[in-house]
Amino acid sequence: MILFFVFSVIPIIYSVVMSLFNYNGFPHPPFVGIKNYVMLFHDSEFLGALKNTVFFVVIAVVLNICIATFLAVLVKSLKKTKLRGFFRGWFFLPAVVPMVAVCYVWLIMFDPANGIINQVLMLLGMGSPVNWLNDTRTALMCIVVVTLWCDLGYNLVIIMAGLDSIPATFLEAAQIDGANSVYRFFKITLPLMARNMMFVGIMTSISYFQVFAQVQIMTQGGPDNGTNVIGLNIYNYAFRYSQMGYASAMAVVMLGIILVISLVQLKLGKTDWEY
Repeated sequence: MILFFVFSVIPIIYSVVMSLFNYNGFPHPPFVGIKNYVMLFHDSEFLGALKNTVFFVVIAVVLNICIATFLAVLVKSLKKTKLRGFFRGWFFLPAVVPMVAVCYVWLIMFDPANGIINQVLMLLGMGSPVNWLNDTRTALMCIVVVTLWCDLGYNLVIIMAGLDSIPATFLEAAQIDGANSVYRFFKITLPLMARNMMFVGIMTSISYFQVFAQVQIMTQGGPDNGTNVIGLNIYNYAFRYSQMGYASAMAVVMLGIILVISLVQLKLGKTDWEY
């Protein structure tokens, strides 16, 4: 509790207080009240970053949960325990690789001249190479792909744990009654996974709203602010422009958005049953 208070509660309170001042690193900053918050919602750069962040979170969270669930069901269907353990570990492996290393590897793969992605597409008959990270139509989706590659394994392990906790008697009874595998999944497995899916949804949303490293390393928010996200915007205003009060206001707004979304997910995913 002491560690939580020192490293989480106090910084949040300090950030809220700082957002009410025009703080730039020097002592005795002037008090501006809610001026920073008023400026935020008239700032086209911040609104663009908010739009990009929401788009990224919606696309990445949905794809992450759907793909992780699909892979978890496939791995769970394997009959040999050792084989299941092998694939579970294999899919989880990218989650332990440092994000910086991952981003530099993908930078090489996305290279328009020598990257392996373009080379493979050229072999398949694509007309001209694609400048993946310098095209507003593809740059943000490239960030989504890199993020999914890193994070799928984490959710896959959690979803597999949820699948293992479902009593086999439910599925066996449905099978005896003639229910096929698709029906069993949507009518029995998925409803009984409600708590696991709620946890995965909330934690993934919180993590993706704070996306920063991938964007900072791979695109720096470009092209034309097409991949600029709130996390990068906060970093730029705090440490490049020394407008720490304004950056704190952005952080508080992002905290509020995350809290609201988490509360909505908790409300929608609430269950009153036990098995």
